[in-house]
Amino acid sequence: MTVARTNPDHEEYQYLDLISRIISTGQARPDRTGTGTIALFAPPSLRFDLRNGKLPLLTTKRVFWRGVAEELLWFVNGCTDAKVLQEKGIGIWDGNASREFLDRVGLSHRREGDLGPVYGFQWRHFGATYKTCEDDYTGQGVDQLAECIRKIKENPTDRRIIMSAWNPADLPLMALPPCHMFCQFFVHLPESEGEKPGLSCLMYQRSCDVGLGVPFNIASYALLTHMVAFVTGCEPREFILQMGDAHVYRDHVEPLKTQLEREPREFPMLKIKRTLEEIKDIDGFKFDDFEVEGYKPMGKIEMKMSA
Repeated sequence: MTVARTNPDHEEYQYLDLISRIISTGQARPDRTGTGTIALFAPPSLRFDLRNGKLPLLTTKRVFWRGVAEELLWFVNGCTDAKVLQEKGIGIWDGNASREFLDRVGLSHRREGDLGPVYGFQWRHFGATYKTCEDDYTGQGVDQLAECIRKIKENPTDRRIIMSAWNPADLPLMALPPCHMFCQFFVHLPESEGEKPGLSCLMYQRSCDVGLGVPFNIASYALLTHMVAFVTGCEPREFILQMGDAHVYRDHVEPLKTQLEREPREFPMLKIKRTLEEIKDIDGFKFDDFEVEGYKPMGKIEMKMSA
């Protein structure tokens, strides 16, 4: 079904058009979950404007904002314990943290909920020796996030403002290897006196569950860019997502066809309620610091996660 576009330049159409292209031209492929996918490799990047507080929370279905923000804070904290999220009522990692799943992937020595050296560990302690999710890793490994923030402040034209979650040595220890695996920040130098520098972020995602995961990933890295910009005195500029294997699970095709019949609404705005003096640094953020204004999505569309 073709829907007339009253706002054809809306950035959400990049996402909807990708879904349509995958369903119509993608290759049917088996996958590790047994569900099966339809996939494209390296589609054109998606670009989202973050200026003036804009937050690309997709509107043609509701995105779980609280889950986005709490998971990102969990990453920033370096946490790898799924039970920390479960206690907040967020079950997005439950499928990969269960006793059954950990046993199946050869991690039977880990307690339930211990995901191994996944995202947050790599962001904050890259290269440290992982023991359990309950150990204290203070001062161990490379704090990539802190290094990115330092470079943005001290050497904004550095071409190495990079953070990687892909650590081949640690992959066998992870419940799930990172899908969003690599990001690079770029500082736009001020062009006039009194203007703030701008901050953009490019993220590479090797494996992209376009129906369920990608809307979450877009919101997460957009929020991360807003947070890093806030603590470095920059103006958020743009988030760019480059995908590798972009796929739609076979059991998501019909729900996504429903989504394709919907017309996007305006993206909401993000406000950070406390001052920099109160938050202090990247570790000082709390969920209550974020206020999302004007988010009016259409109804939820149920899609099962394949694990």
